[in-house]
Amino acid sequence: MHTFGRYLRARFGEAVHKLSLAGDFTCPNRDGTLGRSGCTFCNVRSFGRDADTLSIAQQIEREKLKTDRARRYLAYFQAYTSTYAEVETLRALYAEATAAADIVGLCVGTRPDCVPDAVLDLLTSYQARGMEVWLELGLQSAHDRTQALIRRGHTLDSYRNAVARAHARQLKVCTHLIAGLPGETVADIQSTLDVVLDIGVQGLKLHPLMIVRGSRMAAQYRRREIQPMTIDAYADLAAALVRRTPVDVVFHRLSATARPPTLIAPDWCGSQWPPLKAIAERLERCGGQGSDLGQRWPPPQAPGG
Repeated sequence: MHTFGRYLRARFGEAVHKLSLAGDFTCPNRDGTLGRSGCTFCNVRSFGRDADTLSIAQQIEREKLKTDRARRYLAYFQAYTSTYAEVETLRALYAEATAAADIVGLCVGTRPDCVPDAVLDLLTSYQARGMEVWLELGLQSAHDRTQALIRRGHTLDSYRNAVARAHARQLKVCTHLIAGLPGETVADIQSTLDVVLDIGVQGLKLHPLMIVRGSRMAAQYRRREIQPMTIDAYADLAAALVRRTPVDVVFHRLSATARPPTLIAPDWCGSQWPPLKAIAERLERCGGQGSDLGQRWPPPQAPGG
């Protein structure tokens, strides 16, 4: 399978580790531009930190201590919407993050509706210096009805437009997708993948829906309005999506984790290894990445498995 780790090793000849950084960003779904309480699934503590009291350079040194003594790193702006600021503010943050000689790339997580041309031009300038640059876009679903239900505040057209402008600058795009969103079937996430592949993408991050403390979905879960996927149902689906994906697309992630008390459900998301092992077993048994190109999808089933 074409994983991000293998991709980086092929390019740099050694392991390259991501360093997760917090740039004190907010989000249009939190600052009042589109809303105040974020997407219904969101609690940023499940994947990052709120405003960090350390500088970017200090965060980098702290995060290096958590790695397995790698010699090269990618600066990864992960929490909230990491392009949601004035360009000069972004320029200063990205410059600080890439100042050290052992930082060989920049990954920026954001929303499709928060990447104006000036930001794309800024990212392109790092790529022109030979750095590894990835624009990570949180799409989650290609279905506008789902986007409205989870209160994303943008549509598929926003994503399509952002990707087109990024690709016009030769920027690589990694798209985030969530499996098991409310109201969606397995067929829905499968069609989302088809849409994303048709638009064009260089990388994918696949996540199961997690119910996290502080999100509006937590209340829906308590009212039994949402049922997360079982590990077997998720592994079946993830493996099917991998088989449907061309081998040149890089999988940056195949699952996601959180820890109690942030994580409410499903409990199997407390560790990355059980779902990854289950997915690997299915790929070994039924065929690897790209093996089902052009094949029909299996019959739809309910997201809860």
